[in-house]
Formats: sequence, C-alpha cells, structure tokens
Amino acid sequence: MTERVVLAYSGGLDTSVAIGWIAEATGAEVVAVAVDVGQGGEDLEVIRQRALDCGAVEAYVADARDEFAAEYCMPALRANGLYLDRYPLVSAISRPVIVKHLVRAARQFGATTVAHGCTGKGNDQVRFEVATTSLAPELKSIAPVRDLALTREKAIEYAEKHSLPIATTKHNPFSIDQNVWGRAVETGFLEDIWNAPTKDVYNYTDDPTFPPVADEVIVTFEQGIPVALDGIAVTPLQAIQEMNRRAAPRASDGSTSSRTASSASSRARSTRRRARSRSSPRTRSSRTSRSSASRPASSAAWSSAGPSSSTTACGSAR
Repeated sequence: MTERVVLAYSGGLDTSVAIGWIAEATGAEVVAVAVDVGQGGEDLEVIRQRALDCGAVEAYVADARDEFAAEYCMPALRANGLYLDRYPLVSAISRPVIVKHLVRAARQFGATTVAHGCTGKGNDQVRFEVATTSLAPELKSIAPVRDLALTREKAIEYAEKHSLPIATTKHNPFSIDQNVWGRAVETGFLEDIWNAPTKDVYNYTDDPTFPPVADEVIVTFEQGIPVALDGIAVTPLQAIQEMNRRAAPRASDGSTSSRTASSASSRARSTRRRARSRSSPRTRSSRTSRSSASRPASSAAWSSAGPSSSTTACGSAR
C-alpha cells in the first residue's frame, strides 16, 4: 500500500507546489488539509479544489474559527499572553489547533507522516512537530522547505513548469501569517532592523502616522471572557472579529457574524450615547482602558480587564 503524507495546506504557492514536490521526492500520496483559523482570503471550497487540481489524492477542510477563538484565544487572553509584554501570540497559539486537525486527517486517511511548510530556522517547526508528537507519537514529520530543498525560486519554477492553478510572483516581498487573533509580517526589507514598515504592511491595524478616527467600545467580561460589546451579546469569535473591524475597517472578513455584531454594536452605541447625555457621569461604573492602532485590537483593549468574575471595560480603538 502506498504511504500517505498529510500536508498542512494554505492554498498558496509554496504548499501547492509541495503537493507534487513531496510526491516526487518520497513516492507518497499527499492528503491536503486546510484549516480556517480566521486568516481570511479565499473560500475553503476554492482552496480544497486547488489542492486536488495540484495533485492531492484527498483534500480535507475544516472551519476551526469558533474552536480557535473559544479554546485557544480566550485562554491566551485570560493569561494576558504577550511576547515581550507587547506582541500577541499569533502563530504560536494557532499551531496546536491546526495540528489537531492534521492528526485527525492522518488517522482518517491512513497517513503515516505529517508535512508542514516551515523553514529550518524558526520556532514554527518546533510548534508543529512537538504538537504532532504530543497528539500522535506514531506519526513522522517532514518539512519540504527544510528537508526537501524546496526554495521559493524552485517553487515558482515548478508551478510554471507544471502549469499549477496558482499565481506565481517574485514581487511580494513579505511573508505573512495571520489568523483572527493577529497578523505577523516579516522577511523582505523588514529583515534589516533599520527599515521601518511601509503603509502597505498594515491591515489589522493602521499606520500610526495616519491613525483612523478614534472609536469607543464597552466590553463586558465574565470570568475573563468577553461576552458583550456595547451591551450586545457576542461569542468569542464575534468579539474578536468586531474588535479587529473597529481597529481597521480593512480587516473585516465580511462574515455574517461580523456584520451582525457590527450592526448591533452600532445601534447599541447610539443608544448608549443618547442615554449618557441624559444622565450624570457619576452613574457610570466601568473600567477604562485605551488602545492604539499600532497594537492588535484583539489584545489591546482587553488586557487591562483581567479574568475577573464580571467586569465591563471601556476602551478606545484608534
């Protein structure tokens, strides 16, 4: 029986090329697994079909947004999990849930190996492989970029040679990893620490040189978890999506839940302001924090509230 490899598939150039690259290098069949943790972009069905068109024998897709928000982002929020007291754990907390679905697919489709797209010089390879070993110690791990010499240039040449249904370009200088909790941008001219980011880097927030108009939001917490925005009940995923939208309108993924939360919050905000104009400031009881657009909204406006039993935090998303 031909061995099978489960590949963490993003739908982009590198992982699309990795399907055929792995097959040729190892002789194994490739099962592509795409996990949606709120990274936005293309529809999962489009990604699934591309994986099949690139040579995958099976394509497994999972919408893990609610799971990721509730079971991974919220514990990080309660712990105030920040790298260097400032940087939200974006990639680090998404890898375990992605691996969870990789392992599930490996068992479903009879694979013996898990493949990921990490290089050999960062922490991400450790996150993927430690998580895989923890959940399924019988599975092996490979990384085409690290183990099979798949470079960006070779990926472009391979895609063009085999007419793969994926755009190829050498003009995008950045490596971007994002999910609903945050966005990390690196490589290109940013590798030189003397180079400041340009305006086109920003998406979840905005260039602090040109900040958007300030906005105010009241976040209600129960046991450290946001349960309402401006008095409107929300799920963890809806809360994160709406705070991202408030910090930078470009970040909205256009989902129904995000639009619903946005519309409801707008109505509640108008009602609250009318009520406030008729009442004394002394009747208000809230904890106030202010956030800056230079920090991801998902952590900035909430971090001061902490895991109290029931707290309302009033913050300003800029």
